[in-house]
Amino acid sequence: MGSGSLTTSDVAAVASRFSGLGGVFLTDPERLATALRSVRGMIFDWDGVFNRGVKGEGSSSTFSEADSMGTNLLRYALWRRDSTLPRCAIITGEHNPSARRFGDREHFDALFQGVKDKATAIDKFCATYALERAQLICVFDDINDLSMAQGCGVRVLVRRAASPLLADYVEQTAAADYITAAAADGYPVREATELLIGLLGAFTLVVQSRVAFDDSYRSYFAARQAITIELERH
Repeated sequence: MGSGSLTTSDVAAVASRFSGLGGVFLTDPERLATALRSVRGMIFDWDGVFNRGVKGEGSSSTFSEADSMGTNLLRYALWRRDSTLPRCAIITGEHNPSARRFGDREHFDALFQGVKDKATAIDKFCATYALERAQLICVFDDINDLSMAQGCGVRVLVRRAASPLLADYVEQTAAADYITAAAADGYPVREATELLIGLLGAFTLVVQSRVAFDDSYRSYFAARQAITIELERH
């Protein structure tokens, strides 16, 4: 699939690949593709999204290269479309060295740590970068993230089989647009980002450009690498 506006059949083809995995569309895929036209930024929870959220004394949660590649390619797809980088942030309730490492390495704009009220953090992020919630993708996994996801343009809930009532609540209250097939240990960020790149109609060209490391990708990468993450501690 190339780049640009998708036909109804194109959107259906992309959606079927992910529903075939077990992903659940709570919002019609065509409406989701339309919402992506306004997206200018993305927000990620950390624990339970990039990792299983397992804690222990002296331990730090991790991240995967598969999910990292997904975030990079989605940013590149949006950069190709808009000629400007989308704003990116991690908002987490903990102080986690791995989240800091990921944000530094991937040159995200902001990392909010130790956040108890995530709605306040996302409002600050929007104010700092002149964004509206409707312009954001939000990937999250649990109840404390619902206020963060509320009002965002594209909302992705990471599946957890042990939380069927939460999934019911999210569906009943229209609190998400898509529930991933993959759980936290199965690369759900990669699933979400590939889905959204597909709905942008950009997957083939983005991959071809990245493989070639062509002028377009090099220009994007230079702009990305120039970002220094802002840290917010609570």
